[in-house]
Amino acid sequence: MLDFLWQLAGLYDYITIFTTWSFVLAFLYNLSASINKSDKSCTQLAFIMMVSYTSSIFMDPLSKTPHLTLFIFDIVTIFFLIIWRIYFSKNLPVAFYYLLVGLSFNAFVFFGMHYDSIVLGNLDYWWFWALYAIGQIIFDLTMLLVLLINKDFLGLVALKRYLLNRRKSTHQKVE
Repeated sequence: MLDFLWQLAGLYDYITIFTTWSFVLAFLYNLSASINKSDKSCTQLAFIMMVSYTSSIFMDPLSKTPHLTLFIFDIVTIFFLIIWRIYFSKNLPVAFYYLLVGLSFNAFVFFGMHYDSIVLGNLDYWWFWALYAIGQIIFDLTMLLVLLINKDFLGLVALKRYLLNRRKSTHQKVE
């Protein structure tokens, strides 16, 4: 597994470029698909993600704290998504929830890698490194896919609705 992760790290630049261009293409797709529609929410979300990912490509990955910088990018993007939700969203697309979950996961693993490698100075492989390397790619691809199809294919929104309805029914029974 360690050899696989080092090979994956060697492809970092290519994966970053592929992901960034994919978010640009997702934005362009949503832009063309929403020309004759009144709801432009997925296009706006895709624009936020495109700006976030294209701006992070200018970051120096060889800096002293690359994971902390990426963590900050994800937190700022989450902040902009929440601001968008509060001020500009008329109806909330499925993609919004997936973007929040994906960016939260990425922020968590970026901060974890920063803490592990910079604060603790750990350079030995352990399972969290695999979670970081593979999980980040999977969540990025999931966010891309949901921006393109805007469907709840993993059931996150259904799970949220179930949990909220269950909590409401529990509160009503107590009263």
